[in-house]
Amino acid sequence: MLSNHTIEVIKSTVPVLEVHGTTITKRFYQRLFENNPELLNIFNHANQSQGRQQNALANAVLAAAKYIDQLEAILPVVKQIAHKHRSLGIRPEHYPIVGENLLAAIKEVLGDAATDEIIGAWADAYGVIADVFISIEAEMYAQTEQQRGGWEGFKAFKVDKKVKESDVITSFYLVPSDGEVIATFEAGQYVSVKIDNIPGEKNTHIRQYSLSNTPGKPYYRISVKREDAYEEKPAGKVSVYLHEQVNEGDELMLSAPAGEFTLNIADERPVVFISGGVGLTPLVSMFSSLTATDPNRQVKFIHAARNGDVHALRNEIELIASKSPNASVQWCYEKPTDQDKQTEAFTHEGYIDLAWLQKIVATKDTHFYFCGPVPFMSKVNSLLEQWGVAPADIHYEFFGPAGNL
Repeated sequence: MLSNHTIEVIKSTVPVLEVHGTTITKRFYQRLFENNPELLNIFNHANQSQGRQQNALANAVLAAAKYIDQLEAILPVVKQIAHKHRSLGIRPEHYPIVGENLLAAIKEVLGDAATDEIIGAWADAYGVIADVFISIEAEMYAQTEQQRGGWEGFKAFKVDKKVKESDVITSFYLVPSDGEVIATFEAGQYVSVKIDNIPGEKNTHIRQYSLSNTPGKPYYRISVKREDAYEEKPAGKVSVYLHEQVNEGDELMLSAPAGEFTLNIADERPVVFISGGVGLTPLVSMFSSLTATDPNRQVKFIHAARNGDVHALRNEIELIASKSPNASVQWCYEKPTDQDKQTEAFTHEGYIDLAWLQKIVATKDTHFYFCGPVPFMSKVNSLLEQWGVAPADIHYEFFGPAGNL
């Protein structure tokens, strides 16, 4: 337990963290990798180079400071991060390393303003927060390993099928190399894929991909977008490797499924799934699972893509909808091709807007689940807020570090 004085000191640092938080976390990661380069085998280098990881950590530290006297308020966020940690293989021994470098970064960035009292208070607070993470993650590790078909760490899976879904997305059907049963999962969850043999790369790379198939199958399926270089953004090392180098019969190392972005199955109200680009992957799993287990529930799938050439899994989603009397689909193409126009392949041209959304969704008293690029999610979130959808009915998933919409 933290003393009242320690809590007061931590809360007094909130204004400073609001200004200098990202500078602190940038310096933290620099120190961390300088002092412990082996951790480069765990962290996503792309998220580091784009600043997403630094921003996510800065937001987490700020939230911890604001709610240091009521950590239960941020428990959902803690569990979300803990799922990612478990799937990456973060262990208790990593926490002292992180704490040492974080405190040093605070001291370095704030200089004389970071008094011994402030650093001491943050050391105490970090100890409490780390213990919360370690405890939650220990439960997750135990549950993962002890469940039927579960395993510890990473397990070898063979690529049973490799299927091109669109010009930019390819699916990999993965079966355990040892022939054993695999752990089930909740629709919306993901697995981590660990690759240590990318040509020219000295570090292991771990990426998290949503499971795009229905739970209960004897395989996992991930549907991966090839991230080519775009303007100043470099090509995705892992996605390009998977598309170009990994073939049927090859092996990939997978974590057991993880993630908090799952369906509320207790509520009987309608559900609307809204996806952009490859953000459809967890929603396809949810859509398929929901129509199979609760066919009486009203459910709609809305997908936005540039055009039909990059629209993945369309036939599969339409087939799922055709088998359920209460399911329907709507496609929104930003720049439809001539072929799209000739075949009437889409139902709305341009971008998703509130007028169209209100036209095709009967009521805002609905659970909305959405996923896609961050600008897309920000727009969808804004539309739902504009409509007056209850915050508790708005659910979304970031691919990568959590951010703000």
